[in-house]
Amino acid sequence: MKVCLTNSPEETAALGEAWARETAHGWTLALCGDLGMGKTQLVKGLARGLGITARIASPTFALVNEHTGGHLPLFHLDLYRLDTRAQIAGAGLDEYFFTPRGVTVVEWAERWFGTAPSSEFRVPSFSGRLRWVKLTSESETTRRIEYEDFGS
Repeated sequence: MKVCLTNSPEETAALGEAWARETAHGWTLALCGDLGMGKTQLVKGLARGLGITARIASPTFALVNEHTGGHLPLFHLDLYRLDTRAQIAGAGLDEYFFTPRGVTVVEWAERWFGTAPSSEFRVPSFSGRLRWVKLTSESETTRRIEYEDFGS
């Protein structure tokens, strides 16, 4: 697992922007962390790195925001209001995990994937690359961002 410390929302967004240079169709970024840890800031930077100029906001009530206009489409999901995999599937969101049409980012990903994956991590029918990301607070301004990649 890799670890990065950021000291401001701007640094967190810059990390997302750097990650955009690595992404390809079929990537999923699974973001886990409490409220206020910087999940949406990371997505804002990712969108900027993908060339998306639209305003990026957490889709807490919409569940998903689709952003095009960059060199890859970005599908931004927020599972905060859903408690179970059955609710997520019932909302029609599972298609974003299994259809590599662009880059999918999932806030509150533990609600779909469960606890942090191990090196043997597999989700049936999941094809693509998964970056598991855990954001925690080191201090009022510093965020610890741990991440690991799985899949092809």
